Amino acid sequence: MSRETRASAVLAGLDEVRSWQEDLYRHLHAHPELSHQEHDTAAEVSSRLREWGYRVHDGVGGTGVVGILSHGDGPTVLLRADMDALPVREETGLPYASTVEADGTPVMHACGHDVHVTCLLGAAHLLAAGAQHWNGTLVTVFQPAEETADGARGMVEDGLHELVPRPDVALGQHVLPFRAGQVATNPGPTLAAGDSMRITVYGRGAHGSMPQSAVDPVVLASMIVVRLQTIVSREVAPSEPVVLTVGSIRAGSKSNIIPDDAVIELNLRTYDEQVRTTVLKAIERIVTAECHASNSPREPRFELFGRYPLTDNDPDVTRRVADAFADFFGDDATALGRWSASEDFSDLVGDHGIAYSYWGIGGIDPEQYDRAAREGRLGQDIPANHSPGFAPAIQPTLDVGTQALVVAALEWL
Repeated sequence: MSRETRASAVLAGLDEVRSWQEDLYRHLHAHPELSHQEHDTAAEVSSRLREWGYRVHDGVGGTGVVGILSHGDGPTVLLRADMDALPVREETGLPYASTVEADGTPVMHACGHDVHVTCLLGAAHLLAAGAQHWNGTLVTVFQPAEETADGARGMVEDGLHELVPRPDVALGQHVLPFRAGQVATNPGPTLAAGDSMRITVYGRGAHGSMPQSAVDPVVLASMIVVRLQTIVSREVAPSEPVVLTVGSIRAGSKSNIIPDDAVIELNLRTYDEQVRTTVLKAIERIVTAECHASNSPREPRFELFGRYPLTDNDPDVTRRVADAFADFFGDDATALGRWSASEDFSDLVGDHGIAYSYWGIGGIDPEQYDRAAREGRLGQDIPANHSPGFAPAIQPTLDVGTQALVVAALEWL
């Protein structure tokens, strides 16, 4: 039986899946949970996997869920979805918009992880119902805490790879702000490595009317922010994509008080390990030099956190996935290119030498996207991930995301 025939046979049940899938998506969107707090989402996932005959492991890495379904001899395929939401107040105006708060913090599925969970559950249901059309072992991983960059590592450290057969391939996807209905692949470096850094610089406080008695950390921090912009433009080759963003500066409590310190938080995205190291060293060099120039009484403090690995898609795996998508989706199978967003998906498998591919699915209503494209306003009119206005169109997003997981998995199963 050809791969197209097998995929069509398994996906014949999509109408039935769609009947519960859309309601589940609305429920998950309206009830988001922050990283490491995905208890209700995990319970929903676990219950459904057991109902469909999966062997289920709960609480992996905290709230992670693993489902295993074997059907004869054959390869092992790992499919992954992340479950956590973000501390964002939703502004979509949707009837199923989140009003959830966690200890006073608004919570929203502003990155589409509700789409990921819903699509993987749909694929898990279809592959279980159509198991007569494939052989091998399917491993479904529902991962917590992608947004804090430690969920995948947490599952691995909690024994994920001792619970499941060694995967021959690992596959995953992310909903992105391009035209719904499309699916896009990219071989090699695809999502950037991410590093967040907290820098504390020290001054000497004084009354705002007597600056001669102070070492002003606000001025010092301002000079650092300006100088950091030269790293990308003057210390990295133009052919190397690098993004360096200062997202937060905190200092002082009153207009007429020069504080003792200032805290800068920045974020770095790179696609090459050597470039990553070069930029991190340049940041420390510049900050230290500016502190000396300002006569800072103490050396600066550097803290790295929220570190994401490079998503570096295996070329052979990605070629097989792309060919299968081209056969199934036709012209809606496109090239993804590099995105400067980051993911911890590869932490699930990278250290274990498991080949993987991670692709994108479009989530923006086609009419809305096409109108913005015609008017040259994609950046202005299309909400991106992490925006309070980000809300993927339910269809065809869910159908395509579910179909993509099934079609890709059947390349090996």
